[in-house]
This record gives sequence, C-alpha cells and structure tokens, in this order.
Amino acid sequence: MQSFDHETYLSPFTWRYGSDAMRAVWSEANKRRQWRRVWVALAQAQSRAGLVSAAELEDIRLHSGDIDIERAEAIEKEIRHDLMAEIRTFAEQCPVGGGKIHLGATSMDIEDNADALRLKEALGLIGDSLAHLLRSLVVRIRDQADIACMGFTHIQPAEPTTIGYRLSQYAQDFLQDLEAVDSCHASIRGKGLKGAVGTAASYGRLLATSTANSEDLETWVMDALGLQAFQVATQVYPRKQDLRVLEALAGVCCSAHKFAFDLRVLQSPPIGEWSEPFGRKQVGSSAMPFKRNPITSETICSLARYVSSLPVVLWNDAANSLLERTLDDSANRRVVLPEAFLATDHILTSLRRLVEGLTLNAAGIARNLEDYGPFAATEVVLMEAVMAGADRQEMHEVLREHAMQAWAAVQAGAPNTLAQLLAADPRLTQHLAPERILDLMRNSGHIGSAPAWARKLADTIDSYLTQRGRAE
Repeated sequence: MQSFDHETYLSPFTWRYGSDAMRAVWSEANKRRQWRRVWVALAQAQSRAGLVSAAELEDIRLHSGDIDIERAEAIEKEIRHDLMAEIRTFAEQCPVGGGKIHLGATSMDIEDNADALRLKEALGLIGDSLAHLLRSLVVRIRDQADIACMGFTHIQPAEPTTIGYRLSQYAQDFLQDLEAVDSCHASIRGKGLKGAVGTAASYGRLLATSTANSEDLETWVMDALGLQAFQVATQVYPRKQDLRVLEALAGVCCSAHKFAFDLRVLQSPPIGEWSEPFGRKQVGSSAMPFKRNPITSETICSLARYVSSLPVVLWNDAANSLLERTLDDSANRRVVLPEAFLATDHILTSLRRLVEGLTLNAAGIARNLEDYGPFAATEVVLMEAVMAGADRQEMHEVLREHAMQAWAAVQAGAPNTLAQLLAADPRLTQHLAPERILDLMRNSGHIGSAPAWARKLADTIDSYLTQRGRAE
C-alpha cells in the first residue's frame, strides 16, 4: 500500500478541512468494506435461493472484514479495474467461498449500492451537525431576543431590530436546510440488483431452476443492506440522486455563507458590533500585530463558494449519462462527493464554534443605535403628529430638515441630536408635547414584534428537533 506524507501533494481535505468521522465515511477502506458488505448480502440471498452453500457463505462472511488495500492495488496495476481487483483479493482470502463472490453481478450492482450506503451515512453526519448548530442558535436567539440593535438595508442604517431576531433569520434558513437534508437522507435509493443494463437478465438466468426470481433476490439483498432500490435503473442508479444530494449541501453552504459574510461586515470596526472568538495567543496578521481578522468566517465563505460550484458537475453527470450508461461520471464523482461533504462538514463545525463563541460588543451596538436609531423613529413621530391634527406634508418637511441636519452632524462625528431638535421645534410641538416627542424617539420602542417572532421561531426549531430525535 502506498504511504503518503507531506513530501507529496495531499488534498487539504486529507488533514485540514473536515472531521475524522466524515473522512472515515469517504475513506478507501470504508468504500471496500461497503463493497464487501454488498457481496456478503448477495451471497446470503443467493444461498437462500440455493446458489451458494452454507459453507461458502460462512467463508465469505468470515473474511469480509479482511481489507488488504496493498494487495488489491497490486492486482489493479495489472488489470486496471479497481472493483475486479478487490474481488480477486477477497476471493484469495476465501478458499471455500471465493469462487461465488460477485456471482451474476456487474460492477455497478456493487458500487452504486455501496455509494448509496455512504451517502446515507454522510448525510446523517451532516444532519446531526445541523441539529447541533440549530440548538446552539436557539440558545443565543432566546438570550438576545429583546436586545435592540441597528438594522441595515443596502448595508446602510435602517431601523432597529433585535440581535435575537437577526439570529433567527439564519436559524430559519438552517432549519430549512435540515429539513432538506433529512428528506434527502430518507429518499436515498440504491441501484438494487439490475445487472449490466438494468434488466437483471443475468440473475434471471442464474435463478432459472430456483423457486426465487430476480425480484426476490433484489429484495433480500436490499433488506439486508437496509436500503430501498430504485424501481428502474440502467447500469447505474439515476445520477439525479447525486445532484439532489449536492443541491442539499449547496443549500447548507448558502446559509452558512450568509451568516459568515454578515459576521464579517458586523466585525468591521466602523460597525463593530459582533466579532469571532479570538484566542489569547492567536495571530491576526504576520505584518500587522493589531489585526483581528475574521479568519473562520472567511474560511467558511471560501469553502461555501467551492461547494456552490459543484452541483453543475453532477448536473452534467446526470444529463450526459447517455443511454444505459457512460463512464465519464466516474472520475469526477470520486472527487466531488467526498469533497462536498468534507467541506460542508468543516463549515458546520466552524459555524457552531462561531455561534457559541460569538462576542457581542455592547458599546458598539449602543453607539450605532444612538447614532442612527433616532432617524427610524421619525416615521412614528410623523404618524402621531398627523393623528393629532398636523398636516402630513408639512410635518414631513419639518422632519426632513432636522434629519438632514442631524445626519450631517453624525457623519462629522458629533452625537445625534435629532430628538432634541424635534422637541424644540414649535411647528411640531404645537401638536405633540416635547416629552412625548422624546419618548417616541427612544430606540427601544421601535423593534416591533421582533422579540416575539424570534422566540416563536426558536420554539418551532425545538419542536422539529424533538420530532427528529423521536424518529431516530
């Protein structure tokens, strides 16, 4: 078996990005274990149909865990077929049953069922990571549901919202992603046992003298694997399944990019409201020792951008799987599927760390509210003044004049005195008392239903996660 070290190229996913658990799913050893699992299930079903003896089956079962990649690679160098090399390796280990391994099967009867098993396992890990992330978000949403902050539209100050309500937007996206991942996990199908072009003709011939038929054989194998089979297939399962999986992962990464990009904006000193966790000895820049760069968020955005580019590869695999199959999907699936899962896995782990360690700068939040919050309150003042008998158009001009004056002062670095300016203008105070104007201009009164809606979303997430736990 080849050995790898840092003197040769290694994929960053080999060691830098992704968890050990996800790497194990997509490892070469696990792939071969899953192949052997399918071969054992096939031999077991064929034994039930009278094609494989009890002794042969027991021998195959006994050696199913004896993965020998070094031997398989040596054989593959000669024959240039990785699955056939594994068959020969497995058969060499089984002196009694080796001659019955892969009986009647074509390569994709083994590989596509094994890939379906790996997809389910990998989707399960992603779903669990999303669930953990949502639990962490729910905690922060409830803690911050009432804490007012400045809202931004067009990356410009708009109206106040709450931190909990802002977090609930991300959480709602991730809940939809979890629903999509769970649905995808539940819908994964294997190819079944359908042979070279999907007709199961080879199995029909094998079972000509048996009371079982090819459908029975497929049912027994898939039951043993815990998989359902597509009703129809060619030499491969429909490649749209891979596309659907990648679309679910890309959806997760879309939500992650939104959160991470927003955090990067909010961490910028001119806004200065949120920041990533920063270790005591962490270095922000090799040249500028003062820097606290949002490196985790930037990594998330970078990997998310990569995953977003991958569905088109699998779209082409599905669209160009000509007639009963072509092989031009094989090489890219070896890359795209593992890397998409490992990137998404890394993103979710990083996101959970960000959410749980998110630093909220109370001074920055208060400063932005003081500087920009009063402008949002002018709408409320306008409406109440009109209800008190003022002319709407006249009051709009009064508010506009003072707002422009206050905005210029804020831009120059001075405090926002809009509330005081309005409370001192007789054109307005003839309709509203100065104390009422000052009360209307307080930021805390302009967050609407944000706290209640944030808590309701948290309850919705809790309910889904509880039901999900029961289903598992």
